Amino acid sequence: MTTALTPAQRMGTLKDLLEKNRGSLATVLPRHLTPERMMKLALVAASRNPVLLQCDQRSILQSVMAAAQLGLDPSGTLGSAYLVPYRNRKKGTFECQLIPGYRGLIDLARRSGEIESIEAHVVFERDHFEIAYGLEPQLVHKPHLGPDPGNVILVYAIARLKGGARQFEVMTRAQVESVRARSRAADDGPWKTDFDEMARKTVVRRLCKYLPLSTELAEALSLGEEESPVIEIEPIGPDDEDPTPTEPTSKAAELAAKLRNSAPEEPVREAA
Repeated sequence: MTTALTPAQRMGTLKDLLEKNRGSLATVLPRHLTPERMMKLALVAASRNPVLLQCDQRSILQSVMAAAQLGLDPSGTLGSAYLVPYRNRKKGTFECQLIPGYRGLIDLARRSGEIESIEAHVVFERDHFEIAYGLEPQLVHKPHLGPDPGNVILVYAIARLKGGARQFEVMTRAQVESVRARSRAADDGPWKTDFDEMARKTVVRRLCKYLPLSTELAEALSLGEEESPVIEIEPIGPDDEDPTPTEPTSKAAELAAKLRNSAPEEPVREAA
């Protein structure tokens, strides 16, 4: 009879997995991040959502490697990126997937060198909001500073490009909810715990279609919630006596070309 691993044992297994692939992490990380830092961020994500510890090891490392290659914090604490567990009913296993957050997309957009800044905001019922399109587009948002601003009704993003040009995008709550409804994590993960952040991410994604893209941003936008990157990893287990290290791809474009390895389904609900 097999004894189920305790959370502490699962965390130890994850630490071992990351440690054994430290070299692979180092080959794809940007200069501002170290393997130690990325490993710590992954463990923070697992501590915030213990269901991740039940995920297939390959999918966890795939997601961490993708975050490393993009230079994004996958812990979910800063809204840069999230490691989200899903239940793959076809395989009967839990699988992890990286979902870039809106702050991560903004950071990647700035790397193109053509964008000075991007900001995204939600609009509440009692806010003053005006928008006009045409030859001279205008957008005015004056937040309600009282104790009850009401429900979220709109979300928008503004990009300031070098040279003074500006581009903005506005989405209604209904449009955001439509995007949410198509997500496999519609009622779980960051859509449930960080709706405002996900609404901002949704409008930033739409805005980015009209902006100069860095290689990293193009890769992050390709990491839709229906996809999962493929990277060969070293297994951890009792038969792992003479592992042969495998090298992950070093270019974002090559990683993007290897997407769609699996189709995880039903998102996992965290225990209250």
